[in-house]
Amino acid sequence: MGSDMKTILYIIQKEFKQIFRNKGMLPIIFVLPLIQLVILANAATFEVKNIKFGYIDNDHTSTSRGLIEKFNASTYFNVLTDYSSESLASSEMLKGEVDVVLEIPYYFERDLQKEKHNSLGVTINAIDGAAAGVENVYVTQIIQRFNQQLKVDLLQVSDKQVMSANINTIPLFWYNETLNYKTFMVPGILVLLVTMITLFLSGMNIVREKEIGTLEQINVTPIKKSQFIIGKLFPFWVIGMGLLTIGLIIAKIIFDVPMIGSLPLMYLYTSIYILVVLGIGLFISNFTDTQQQAMFIAWFFTVIFILMSGLFTPIESMPKWAQIITEFNPIKYFVEVMRMVMLKGSGFMDILPQLSKTFLYALIMNGLAVWSYKKTI
Repeated sequence: MGSDMKTILYIIQKEFKQIFRNKGMLPIIFVLPLIQLVILANAATFEVKNIKFGYIDNDHTSTSRGLIEKFNASTYFNVLTDYSSESLASSEMLKGEVDVVLEIPYYFERDLQKEKHNSLGVTINAIDGAAAGVENVYVTQIIQRFNQQLKVDLLQVSDKQVMSANINTIPLFWYNETLNYKTFMVPGILVLLVTMITLFLSGMNIVREKEIGTLEQINVTPIKKSQFIIGKLFPFWVIGMGLLTIGLIIAKIIFDVPMIGSLPLMYLYTSIYILVVLGIGLFISNFTDTQQQAMFIAWFFTVIFILMSGLFTPIESMPKWAQIITEFNPIKYFVEVMRMVMLKGSGFMDILPQLSKTFLYALIMNGLAVWSYKKTI
């Protein structure tokens, strides 16, 4: 047992030396992922802002100007211009110069005062369906608020009508009180970085040994498969845990993401999750002959895993067949656990289903990696 341990420690030492000897690798491992975290967390957002807004004011009254002013005052809309005709507005939308066009009809103010109702035309560029839906909600909210104010003004100048009682809703937002999208995104992007770096490094690792010929030298020594795999895995496991630590520090300092739950619990789960990723990486490297092949296959699976993880798109919104496939996606469980522990303060029993599935995944993938690793003399 002692000699086995010595062998494993020797391989671990060799791996660490190899990693730290390559000065170009250190920035790739530690600096680039953190730059990605800062950039992605700011860029990857579904918040719709700076909506290019144009309008056609056929009425030119104080009421129509008051409505336009409401859009001008909103932080979501960037009011661009008053179009003279519908055809000009359509042409600008076709060029992508405007996202939303509001058309105020002739006699807008007069009809409101006389008949108490009127219609507005709203045209929205819906190439991005999700953004168009959000823009429609924003437009509707502004018009409704303007409408409420107008009702009050009209009632004050009209005959003695009894104003209807207003019912106000008071929303209470749990787990992300400020509705900050970064609070939702940062834990998921952390998962992404830990996964990508550990998968790519481990995926290319044995292949690199094959390419430079050192694998043949190792294979003529009496090293067991399991010893070699453990020795290869451990340094990247340490790197993955280190990346998580630095990422969590940045998440707190730069983005002020809440850390409600237990950090040891998060590290416990991550320690098992990284074994899954390293197992997948080594499994890939066993079936590839060049680093480019390993990189391509690792990237192929990473993209699928990420898109189907619930990081960007809610799993509940996916088709039934896709939801079934996500059950076999390790990133899905890590994203869930990170958000549950960091934002909800979930405990061990809450994450036990994800923990159990990830542990089983780790056993299967590392079992396959050890089984498929063949000593080639």
